[in-house]
Amino acid sequence: MAQFTRIEVAQTMKDSGMIPLFYSNDIELSKNILKACYDGGSRLMEFTSRGDFAHEIFGELTKYAIKELPGMIMGVGSVTDAAAASLYMQLGANFIVTPVLREDIAIVCNRRKVLWSPGCGTLTEIAKAEELGCEIVKLFPGDLYGPDFVKGIKGPQPWTSIMPTGGVNPTEENLKEWFTAGVTCVGMGSQLITKEIIAQKNYSALTQKVKEVYDIIAKFK
Repeated sequence: MAQFTRIEVAQTMKDSGMIPLFYSNDIELSKNILKACYDGGSRLMEFTSRGDFAHEIFGELTKYAIKELPGMIMGVGSVTDAAAASLYMQLGANFIVTPVLREDIAIVCNRRKVLWSPGCGTLTEIAKAEELGCEIVKLFPGDLYGPDFVKGIKGPQPWTSIMPTGGVNPTEENLKEWFTAGVTCVGMGSQLITKEIIAQKNYSALTQKVKEVYDIIAKFK
C-alpha cells in the first residue's frame, strides 16, 4: 500500500524537479544506489521494471526505504499493463510510470489514488491522459521531442505538467533548456546513474552528482 498520497507525490516531483531512475537485479547494489541518491537529496526513486523477478527486488527495496530512508517515495517505471501496476502497488509503489498511455492502468491507479504518469508523444495523448486523471505527463522518449515540443504544448495548455524522460542529461545547459521550456520535473537514468558508477560502486560520486543536479535545477525553477 502506498505510503504517500498522489498529491504528496506530485508536489514532491514539482518541488524537487528530478526523479532518478534505474534497474538492477542485485538487491545490495540497488540499496546502495538508493541510499546514495537519498544522501544527495533525492526523495523520489523510479525503479524500472525491466527484468525477471523485478517485483521481488522492488519489494525488498521498498521495505529498506521505509525502514532506513524516511521520506523516500518509491515508484515503478516501465509498467505496461494493469496487472503489473496492481502488483507493484501491493508491494508499496507510491507512483506508477508507463512508456505508453493505457486506460486500464489509469483505472487501477485511480482506484487506489496512486499517481500514474503515462508516456505520451502528442497533444491528443496528453489531453486524453489528463481526462483520465493524470497529474504529471511523461514525455517519452524526451530526446525525440525536445524542449521546443514542451513550449508548443504549454502554449495552448499552460496547465499541463510535463516530465521528459530520455534525452535529459545532468549538464546546466541541458537542464536550463528543459526548465526554461516549462517542464515540471525530469526523469534521469543512465546519464545520472552511469555504468561507470555502477561498475566501480562509486556511491559517493553518485551522491555528489545527484546533489549537483538538484542545485542546477534550483536555479531555473
